[in-house]
Amino acid sequence: MSVKNLPADARPREKLLARGPGALSDTELLAILLRTGIAGKGVLQMADELLHLKTNAAGDAGFDGIAGLLNASGDDLKRVKGLGPAKRAEVLAVLELARRALAQRLKERTVFADASAVMQYLQLQLGSKGHEVFAVLFLDVQNRMLAFDEMFQGSLTQTSVYPREVVLRALRYGASAVVLAHNHPSGNARPSRADESLTQTLKAALALVDVRVLDHVIVGTGETLSMAATGLI
Repeated sequence: MSVKNLPADARPREKLLARGPGALSDTELLAILLRTGIAGKGVLQMADELLHLKTNAAGDAGFDGIAGLLNASGDDLKRVKGLGPAKRAEVLAVLELARRALAQRLKERTVFADASAVMQYLQLQLGSKGHEVFAVLFLDVQNRMLAFDEMFQGSLTQTSVYPREVVLRALRYGASAVVLAHNHPSGNARPSRADESLTQTLKAALALVDVRVLDHVIVGTGETLSMAATGLI
């Protein structure tokens, strides 16, 4: 059904203004952002298709809901029929605002006072990568974020990480602690033996300059895993 054919109090924009954003479904919220549909496809239908985009024959992953969409790249969005450059730009801008809001929160307060924000931030930063990326959150003495750096990139199965570079970057920022992070493009966030070995190597190298490794977070598809929380650090 077209939005204009809905009762006034059921239209997404009017419903949001009257009842607040919490009263809207994911599809309705996304429809407000998209604003219009295309010929033969209303904006609500387009929003629903965007949220539930399926994996295609080429192996390009679908979104499977709002969490997957939050990890979408510009190329991912091009797969959605009717989502032109303007609409893609608006969606990507909202995703970037979400990343920046989380980054600001991490810079203003102790990181582990809000562990969920850390996970959300890392999911937004790394979850959409089609290749493996190793990154580091550098923290000050109060565990507030000084910087987030994507330091190494690799294939889908292996990344070369150089402890010396991580140590030098920590010294450059004057960091007191770090949170290590990398993504698993395969989607499974479970750590491998290589992940565990790398964590211990970096922990030993950073300890030489009095920098603590607080966690190593692995980002999968729509999920994150804290190695500290699972007792692996």
